[in-house]
Amino acid sequence: MESSPVLRGIEELPTEGQLVSHNGKCFTTVKEGLAYILIPATAEPDPVPAKSSTTEEIQRQSVFYNPIQQFNRDLSVLAVKVFGEESTKAKMGKRERRAQDPARKGNKRGKKRKIGDVDGGDDIPLVAQVGKAAIVAQGSGKGGDVNGTTGVATTDQGTTDDGEGHGNGEAQPCQDQGTRAKGDWKPHFSILDALSATGLRALRYCQEIPFTTSVTANDLSREATSSINLNIKHNRLGDKIVSLTSNAISHMYQAAHTKPSSWSKTGPPLSKYDVIDLDPYGTAAPFLDAAVQALNDGGLLCATCTDSGVFASGGYPEKTYALYGGLPIKGPYSHEGGLRLVLHAIATSAARYGLAIEPLLSLSIDFYVRVFVRVRRSPAEVKFLAGKTMIVYCCDQGCGAWRTQLLARNKETTDKKGNKYYKHSLAQAPSASEHCECCGFKTHLAGPMYAGPIQSRSFIQRVLDSLPGVSRETYATIDRIEGMLSTALEETALTLQDTDVSVGLETVHSDPSEIDTQPFYFIPNALCKVIHCQGPPADALRGAFRHLGYRVTASHCKAGSFKTNASWPVVWHIFKEWVEQKSPIKEGAVKEGTAGWNIIKGLPQSRGVNGIGGENLGKSAPDVNCSNIPEEQTGAGLEEREGSGSPMKLVVLFDEALGREKETKKIVRYQQNPRANWGPLNMAKGPRK
Repeated sequence: MESSPVLRGIEELPTEGQLVSHNGKCFTTVKEGLAYILIPATAEPDPVPAKSSTTEEIQRQSVFYNPIQQFNRDLSVLAVKVFGEESTKAKMGKRERRAQDPARKGNKRGKKRKIGDVDGGDDIPLVAQVGKAAIVAQGSGKGGDVNGTTGVATTDQGTTDDGEGHGNGEAQPCQDQGTRAKGDWKPHFSILDALSATGLRALRYCQEIPFTTSVTANDLSREATSSINLNIKHNRLGDKIVSLTSNAISHMYQAAHTKPSSWSKTGPPLSKYDVIDLDPYGTAAPFLDAAVQALNDGGLLCATCTDSGVFASGGYPEKTYALYGGLPIKGPYSHEGGLRLVLHAIATSAARYGLAIEPLLSLSIDFYVRVFVRVRRSPAEVKFLAGKTMIVYCCDQGCGAWRTQLLARNKETTDKKGNKYYKHSLAQAPSASEHCECCGFKTHLAGPMYAGPIQSRSFIQRVLDSLPGVSRETYATIDRIEGMLSTALEETALTLQDTDVSVGLETVHSDPSEIDTQPFYFIPNALCKVIHCQGPPADALRGAFRHLGYRVTASHCKAGSFKTNASWPVVWHIFKEWVEQKSPIKEGAVKEGTAGWNIIKGLPQSRGVNGIGGENLGKSAPDVNCSNIPEEQTGAGLEEREGSGSPMKLVVLFDEALGREKETKKIVRYQQNPRANWGPLNMAKGPRK
């Protein structure tokens, strides 16, 4: 006869799988990373939503917990940890320089620094003892959220607080500055989990990032914050985490704009956050304006958008524009276009307040995108944004080629004294014809979207360097993290110059004028469908590009994808050479008038683009006139035609040995869906009041 399971109290040390009884309810403990959360004992710890074949509804989730997102959370903890190490190191260095500079002691430069000033944000004391330092908020309703409700913070002691870094109606741990020893100073590092649900992400930030001084776990649902409070108590983190029942937008606006006169006199000063994490169900667009303002100067914004049916498809262009300020790309590279739309929304939201963004890591993962963006106060850098914003001419109905058009120009020039500066001016238009330069089909517009680099090579390298020292038991998805980040790192090699040197430990700030000249990937199999031929082996295709002197890498977005610094005429020239040399097309396979026919046979002069399209491809289809290709895109595999004065042609060699990747370690670049019904679960629903 089996013995009944032992019920534990919520105060006992948490362990995975234990049954916990609290207030007459039974819970099961689920572990992820170093954190534990409680779920109802009757619920499945790894739920799979069933498909409703009739009118039956899928069982509703009371509090949202999605184990599928463990990769997202593992990656977020590692990325925030790397960012935080650099941030706290910079604060320590700043404090030491201030202490060593006699002119700065006591602010003797004639400028008084206000409490809560960004410049002094690193002097905020280490937080401790939530319950003893909690302050009861005055519930006046001033500064309430946009829905007309006032945020109410709750801790496991049942108190409310106007604490450090937060607005009205919120508790925050603090430490009595009078009892703090001088040698106990520690850089402040605060995190806001704005849409916390179970609080798992906030718990992991506290448990796995040792220098974190305070975390706020916010949710609009009282049911969710009740769950957060239980999990905080179960993990014994009441001195670092505060739960808040509030509208996230309202709370971030309060953190950004509450004036000193409205702060509590008995509480520590209000400050912004070092990290804000937005992980909503759907789009993060409504939260971006408040989030960029609630960040400290140089803070990190982590945002997830799961509405890929909007930003990565052509089905709802009106909704995409309303949310992200641009139109989506229709085609195989739509997910990378979606990434740039999300970054465009963040950049334009920040630019209104003189804030410039620097994408550190931007990933398209499964059914969503995840971006890590540094936000700095720099009105000078904001001036570059128009020149880093583009519209895209997409041949989505034809061959899949694309051309870009920047909205403005950032031109480096020199004044009379020889000093270099940038001149910002309007761009010349149009950069492309209404017809595709390769196949002659009509193109469609996409964008505007972000045209700058979406990855920071130095930041990604630092995250990769940290992986050997972490526990595989704590970070169960470490293999996939290593594979995806390695692929994203390789993408940055397309824009590296030969003079570039390896980066140091600190994340290098990117050039504010830098443009990503290879913003999208292509999929060889999709191009082969256009001309109805068998696809070339990956090694042979890479070898062809490298033999011509071009760089080529994989894209993290999709398996089988390629990114290259070759132009589209060169790409199609290589595929036409593949047809001629290796994979002849069956007679009648390509119908006249299709995109494939125009590419193989050559464009009619009347439909070609002035210059490259009509003249180059109309008479000699297999060849590309190199005089029309930019100098930086011409490779080494060039030979003269027979006869003097003949134009140069690209000689393609499908060298598999040259294209073979020399990997010293096998990595998981693309993970297959581990089970059926893989994707986002149902939206959490429950009482909000």
